[in-house]
Amino acid sequence: MIEELLPDSVVAVEVYGGDEPEHAVLYPEEAALIAPAVAKRRREFTVVRACARRAMEKLGVPPQPILPGERGAPRWPAGITGSMTHCDGYCAAALVRATDLASLGIDAEPHGPLPEGVLESVSLPGERVRLRELAEAHPAVHWDRLLFSAKESVYKAWFPLTGKWLDFSEADIEIAVDPGKPLSGTLRAELLVPGPLVGGERLGVFDGRWRVQEGLVATSVTVPHA
Repeated sequence: MIEELLPDSVVAVEVYGGDEPEHAVLYPEEAALIAPAVAKRRREFTVVRACARRAMEKLGVPPQPILPGERGAPRWPAGITGSMTHCDGYCAAALVRATDLASLGIDAEPHGPLPEGVLESVSLPGERVRLRELAEAHPAVHWDRLLFSAKESVYKAWFPLTGKWLDFSEADIEIAVDPGKPLSGTLRAELLVPGPLVGGERLGVFDGRWRVQEGLVATSVTVPHA
């Protein structure tokens, strides 16, 4: 599912369901880091890293520990950028050579409505107006959850380029539906704060894609080189 939202240069590996793949083994420093967590968190931490290491192998990069850096963002091997996501029943990682993309972000969420009150805290008034219009035209999609996922993908693409926090209110996201395909489409995030410099050019928008499939909503954002 995630692979379909990304350029061909990106390698994506995903796992559905509750079974751990055979290669889901942690390095000692990773195991020590996650040891205090509950079993569900340890499993997701393990499986999503197994996905990332499989992606490394496909890119010809020796598998290695993936430890969190500042604000929990994964520290990738030199020359690689990527993103990971996990939710109930799903884990995925997407990696790309840094020469092919400046940054990327992926996110997956259960395809259901957000808890009451959450949408108001993560969205702008204009976004809520557009979500109501989308819901009238395409009621099968939980647009509030899709917007939340899109905001997560935007942040994951933003942070490696800036090293700064991006609030939910600092990106205005417009979602579009693919013609004839009501469960997939594009997204565009207008940055409401100064964007990152990429190749000497300051970016004002991030572009991405979304898809609803198998009880999940998935989003991606890719930032090309200027």
